[in-house]
Order: sequence, then C-alpha cells, then structure tokens
Amino acid sequence: MLAFLKNILNIILPPRCLLCGKILSGENGLCEDCFSKIKFISKPYCQSCGCPLSCGTKAKTCATCVSDNKNPFRMQRAKVYYDENSKPLLINFKFLDRTENAPFLARWLLAAGHDIWEQGVDILIPVPLHKTRLRHRKYNQAALLCKELSKLTGVPVDYTSLKRHKNTKPQVECSGSRRRNNVKNAFTVVSADKIKDKRVVIIDDIYTTGATLKECGLVLKTAGAKSVDALTVARVLKE
Repeated sequence: MLAFLKNILNIILPPRCLLCGKILSGENGLCEDCFSKIKFISKPYCQSCGCPLSCGTKAKTCATCVSDNKNPFRMQRAKVYYDENSKPLLINFKFLDRTENAPFLARWLLAAGHDIWEQGVDILIPVPLHKTRLRHRKYNQAALLCKELSKLTGVPVDYTSLKRHKNTKPQVECSGSRRRNNVKNAFTVVSADKIKDKRVVIIDDIYTTGATLKECGLVLKTAGAKSVDALTVARVLKE
C-alpha cells in the first residue's frame, strides 16, 4: 500500500534534481548532467585524514598527518570536493531550508564512511550549534544528516552529550588561525558516561580547515571516547 501511494505521489509530484530542478525518472537526487559535474574523492587518499594523495605514491599517510601529534581522530572522511558544483547543494541545505536534501546527502556520508564502518561505530554525534544560532536557523543541518544516516546504518545518534557552550562567530567569517581560536574551548561533554569507551563518529556537512571538528574530537577524547572519527559530505581541497 505504501509503495502504491508513493507511486501515485511521484506521478503528481515527480522527483526533481536537487540542483537544477529537472524532473527525474527515479529517486537519484541529481540528474545525469548535475551528477557528472560533482567531483568525488577517491583513492589514493591518506589513511588518516582522507585527503587525496598523488597517484602512484607509495605513501599511506599525508605529510600533515605524520607531523600532527595532536590529531584526535582515528579517521576522517568526506565524499566530494567542496567546489562550485557541490556548493549550491550544501548551501541550500544549510542556510535556505532545503532540508529535503538530507536523505540524499546522508547516502553520500554512508559511502564516504565505508572505512569507518568496517572498524566499528557505536554512536553518531552531530557538530552542535549554540542555542542562539539554533533558534535563528531553526534546525541543525548536522543533526538532520545524523538522523538520516542512522536510518541507513542502524547506529544510534546522541544529540545531547556534546554541547557548544560558546556562541562563536560563524567560521566563514574567520580564516586560518582565527578559525582555531574562534572555536577553542567552545565545546563541552555533559554526559561523559555516554561517551566513555564508545567509538564515536562526528558528523558535519563541510570540512574547511577542520578546526571545529578537531576541537570536538579533542573534547570527546578527553571525555573517554575509545575512538573518534570525523565524517563530512564535502571537503575543501586544493587542486
């Protein structure tokens, strides 16, 4: 019955491409033209941070990860390059109330995290918004991604243990070291018993410098997490 009703709804309101609005023959999210423009992150990539490596390289870890002795993450992964083609999909979702993009983007998260799922995961945690910004935006895009990803993986979501207690400036208004300083000491774990000895995955939409994710990871590790991974839909990468 549900399938029948869904088919009727698709006739009345056919699925459309999330980017250009073209009517789709199936529920693929993007039309062929828009999909072909998306640049996906593929191997070889750093086993630690997931940053693409030069083809033919024998290295398994990038130079940044080799020298970073304060990295809290077991692994970091993203599915696509954040560029002019993927940007509208994420900006519309994050700022323009296109929350219907969440199920599609969660499928990209699922694919991006295959290395992480193989190692085992106990809980998903969204990067939290401060309550002031949440009231203004009405929703946390990372929490919506967690909800949809949980449906796909069966891994539960913890929405409450990690809190952002400082109302920091939006990271887009900062650059370089200012991003790190902006989020320093901005997060706290309020339910350490729920985190202790757990394999945690932090979820967000976009990895820019990684400052926010790293700060969250450090706090979760301090609270006793067995491991912390970071998973985002897109990542800013230099060609």
